[in-house]
Amino acid sequence: MRKINPSAGYNDTDQAQEEDFVKPLTHIEAQALRARNPALSPWSVLASQAAAGLVVALVAWLVTGSASVGWSALYGVAAVVMPGALFVRGLMSKTSSTNPAAAVTGFFLWEMVKIGVTVAMLVAARNVVSDLNWLALLAGFVVTMKVYWLAVWLRFTRPVVKNN
Repeated sequence: MRKINPSAGYNDTDQAQEEDFVKPLTHIEAQALRARNPALSPWSVLASQAAAGLVVALVAWLVTGSASVGWSALYGVAAVVMPGALFVRGLMSKTSSTNPAAAVTGFFLWEMVKIGVTVAMLVAARNVVSDLNWLALLAGFVVTMKVYWLAVWLRFTRPVVKNN
């Protein structure tokens, strides 16, 4: 007969199975796991976004033959990359990593700053870019934002290299 532990809300057999399933890694196992799955740098994602955005702006300019379309697309790219860089810089500061509460608070604070700067840049677009083309700006903006998801997808679909 199984004993029921009323404080846990489940029986002892379930607890034993859970303890078998959750096994802490040794130092060597943790190092091996980190070696197989290196962290994705937010700076490399931003660099990829900027590179893809430059390509979009250049293609927009070459296809239309209009420099204002290229500048509009480039401004859309800047409206993603510049606030993103501000966000990453804020998160990487020493004060944001002093303790878990500061890290969470810093994340939300810098995310609000990023959104605010993005909105401000989009509102100011008409005054910054002469002969603004909103469709080109939107194309640069959207493609640049989607590069983030492409970088994450590529990160998790690459083959795992085993070191023996």
